[in-house]
Amino acid sequence: MKVLFLCTANSCRSILSEAIFNHLAPSGMQAYSAGSQPSGVVNPLSLQALEVAGIDTQGLASKSNDAHRDLDPDFVISVCGNAAKQECPAFFGQATRLHWGLTDPSEVKGDAAQIAAAFAATVAQIQRRLQVFINLPFAQLTAAQLQHELTRIGDLA
Repeated sequence: MKVLFLCTANSCRSILSEAIFNHLAPSGMQAYSAGSQPSGVVNPLSLQALEVAGIDTQGLASKSNDAHRDLDPDFVISVCGNAAKQECPAFFGQATRLHWGLTDPSEVKGDAAQIAAAFAATVAQIQRRLQVFINLPFAQLTAAQLQHELTRIGDLA
């Protein structure tokens, strides 16, 4: 199973989602991330939050949707408001498309401790959502049941 996380800049939330998914997922499941307008740089605070959580940051990079033109993902999940309003490129084929909006921790104002807490909270929220996703009994769910469960996951705080 291949999961593609999308966000506009591909520097924070989609990167966090990719890394956390790959950390939690069993063999046979793989995540990727991309952005419609990639910044070209992974937010250093994203990398720091992942390292604090004990999650590998090797190979993480900000890249465009075009980098995954041949991926053929099973799921395409947008994690920010801007990506949710954009049309998913046609080359993502028959992928199930979802929106699991996340507050952008890079926009939090405050001291270093407050900003670190915002990143930690976002990491924890992504971990909760992805643990539920990974544990879904995919083969036992009808298409309607799966869509219901996937929508419910996106509502988890």
